[in-house]
Amino acid sequence: MQHRVLGSTGVTVSQLCLGTMMFGAWGNQDHKECERIIDRALDAGINFIDTADVYSAGESEEIVGHALAHKRQHVVLATKVNHAMGEDPNARGNSRRWITQEVDNSLRRLGTDWIDLYQIHRPDPNTDIDETLGALTDLVRAGKIRYLGSSTFPAHQIVEAQWIAERRAHQRFVCEQPPYSMLARKIEADVLPVCQKYGLGAITWSPLNGGWLSGSYTTETKGQTPFRATHDPIRFDLSIKENQRKYEAARALAQVASDAGLSLIHLAIGFVLQHPAVTSVIIGPRTMQQIESQLGAAEVRIDDKVLDEIDAIVPPGANLNPIDAGWEPPTISSPRLRRRGPVDGAPLPGF
Repeated sequence: MQHRVLGSTGVTVSQLCLGTMMFGAWGNQDHKECERIIDRALDAGINFIDTADVYSAGESEEIVGHALAHKRQHVVLATKVNHAMGEDPNARGNSRRWITQEVDNSLRRLGTDWIDLYQIHRPDPNTDIDETLGALTDLVRAGKIRYLGSSTFPAHQIVEAQWIAERRAHQRFVCEQPPYSMLARKIEADVLPVCQKYGLGAITWSPLNGGWLSGSYTTETKGQTPFRATHDPIRFDLSIKENQRKYEAARALAQVASDAGLSLIHLAIGFVLQHPAVTSVIIGPRTMQQIESQLGAAEVRIDDKVLDEIDAIVPPGANLNPIDAGWEPPTISSPRLRRRGPVDGAPLPGF
């Protein structure tokens, strides 16, 4: 397993990062098997593990902590904060109040004294980034975290965070964790170039696009949907035109993989690793069989001819389904933020 430097930190991490979202109630409820998957990853040379507080409401962090009880110092351990962890309206988001409380909860669940990489899981439009970076900087000084990063931030907010860190003398984000696959390539247009410009590591997630590129959803196996399709069926509903486009593209990409003598899984992960801005690709196995099918992708090298064929199926910089961006800003989801209201109490035209 080859290793790459994470941004400008000097810390080396494996090309494959073990993601643990599928450990616990959200996926594999057999803790022993999850621990065996972690052991298999470490034996294969993976030294980078990513989790989050929200994964199975903390259960994933607990599984990871138990598995690393005697191996902690050899692992670069990453977790995340932002999503709701209960009914309390303050038990979520990127405020100083929540971050300083939740980091202690994650440390307890992980059974460790420090977190190597603490990431802000999503932007929070209600919290100034200065507030968030200030809280994270204090946690670095307290020795609770070593580095900080963002996840699924749009390019302009990544840049803003770098500027604020410099102007306010805060610790800066050293990496970004965006979604990236052969079916979701939007970040090639902005996020990945920004990471390169500012010396940030890119730790990409969902290289198999939630199962679309697992090889279980091609013409020959139509109807045998991936595990996640039963939990989020709208993402695989072929009555939706964007999903139909993905289905046709997945079929074509499966043929490209076959012609190149590769499994679709290896082509998908190898494609992401090929981008010069990418530091590490998060694989998220639910079973031992799945991790075995993914580990070999780290050795795959894809030539220009195959990359050109991929470009012809899914254009560079394109997401076939906008939902694959991973986060929709309020300026898009809320009509009120996109429409000019009455001026001085006057009714809008047509009302």
